[in-house]
Amino acid sequence: MVHYDGVMFGDNPFRASLGSSPPLLVGRDEVIEDFTLALREGPGTHERVTLLVGARGVGKTVLLNELEDTAAEHGWITFSETATEGFVQNLKLQIGELLNGERATGKRTIQIGPSFLRFKQEGEGPSQVTGNLRSLLSQALDLVAENSRFNERPSGILITIDELHYVHQNEITEFATTIQHLIRENREIAVVLAGIPTSIRPLLASQDGRNPITFLRRANRIDLGRLPDSKVREGLSVPVQDAGRTWNDQALNYAVEASGGYPFMIQLIGNYSWRFADGEEISLDATQAGVAKARKKLGQLVHEPALSDLSSEDRRFLAAMSLDDGESKITEIAKRLGVSDQQAYNYRSRLNEADLVTTGRGTADFVLPFLREHLREHVVTDLLRIEPESSQ
Repeated sequence: MVHYDGVMFGDNPFRASLGSSPPLLVGRDEVIEDFTLALREGPGTHERVTLLVGARGVGKTVLLNELEDTAAEHGWITFSETATEGFVQNLKLQIGELLNGERATGKRTIQIGPSFLRFKQEGEGPSQVTGNLRSLLSQALDLVAENSRFNERPSGILITIDELHYVHQNEITEFATTIQHLIRENREIAVVLAGIPTSIRPLLASQDGRNPITFLRRANRIDLGRLPDSKVREGLSVPVQDAGRTWNDQALNYAVEASGGYPFMIQLIGNYSWRFADGEEISLDATQAGVAKARKKLGQLVHEPALSDLSSEDRRFLAAMSLDDGESKITEIAKRLGVSDQQAYNYRSRLNEADLVTTGRGTADFVLPFLREHLREHVVTDLLRIEPESSQ
């Protein structure tokens, strides 16, 4: 609890780290409702295989957490993994732990959900497990079905895979093939996967007329983007009110606009504005200081990783765009870079696929909030060797 002049407030309600669940999840109600119905309606329901796609910080991991909680409320077991190298083996270890009915060695958590167990790999488990993924999952599903026969929970198995990436295509194919077999058998299984566009797109592309991961192409795809101002306002104001404070009207308007509708930025602005506030009301001064701090943190956690994944040519294109205060004309960007218009359009196309720029008629603009400012402050001089003033 926090005290100011005899007034007591709750703790800071906002979460300023990627993947942490916010105090109020806004703008994702339809996704959660559709998933809930899919759990109730039985095998074969489209939303039982869901693919979440979006830029960093748009709320993919948070939504994964929410869907896991939803499944637990309906008595489902959840196995949660990140698609790093060896994730299939880690998943097998978790399932083996359930079947063995005992804790395995190594650092591992068993999270108690509202209804049953949620398993999540956190470190090294035992080096051996008997059976392939399909065999182990079939045994686990048989166990679930046996419990359900006697009106005991759980009623199904949910598997969530975060940070899906094409570099692990062989393991993803193994996983996908197993899930496809189980779906054909009408088993009580659901899968939710998440990743950024550039990591997922190669998995969806046809390869010589064939795609071994066809179930991803048929999945219920959810493209996560910006939230409308009304949802941003709700996400900022309700947690503050619940914790015993209020926003100054002008400050709240400033915070809503500064967030750009970006879920992670909402949490950052809320967190730092709360910290800078010195009374019952969060003032405009506190919010302005909070936004400045949030922008720096966003640069460290979102912008820098996003830029590191790009080629030098694509980074130069973004740096050239940052010289404009609004939409950039592709022909002007081509002149700044000393390339043909067609080359500039190719760069724009790649960056649009990476969910970093929007495309208009002959124009491009930034998707991530404050990426323009981040590039101006940290990248432009190094990549373009021209000063921002030279564009005026």
